[in-house]
Amino acid sequence: MVDITQKAITLRTAVAQAVVKVSSQATIDAIINKTVPKGDVFEMSKAAGLLGVKKTPDLLPDCHPLPIEYTAIAYEIKGLEITILITVKTNYKTGVEVEAMHGASIVALNMYDMLKPIDKGIEIHHIKLLTKTGGKSDINN
Repeated sequence: MVDITQKAITLRTAVAQAVVKVSSQATIDAIINKTVPKGDVFEMSKAAGLLGVKKTPDLLPDCHPLPIEYTAIAYEIKGLEITILITVKTNYKTGVEVEAMHGASIVALNMYDMLKPIDKGIEIHHIKLLTKTGGKSDINN
């Protein structure tokens, strides 16, 4: 792990996304109407994403354990694509970019798992960091 003992504690924020593309409007309708056999896709995936954010240092060896003080998960449906947006915040010595991207990835994977019985054409795309603030470099794409 990188030595962060000399870094200042600042407010660190990251926003990441993932996009889940389904193959039919029937899948989108099942999500919206909460008729997917495995349950409420958005709520179950949100829970999975929260766990993904919290468990990031358990799975990625170079990530520091840090206090996650805020996580928000939102969804936007456009046609056959569901964009997952995750915001993570902490007051700490290192950023939360990987935690946000990991959370977005876990949400997308959970959605895939829940939807695979009704849609064989699901794809996951565009997992990326959208913005980060705090520390010595801010990225606002």
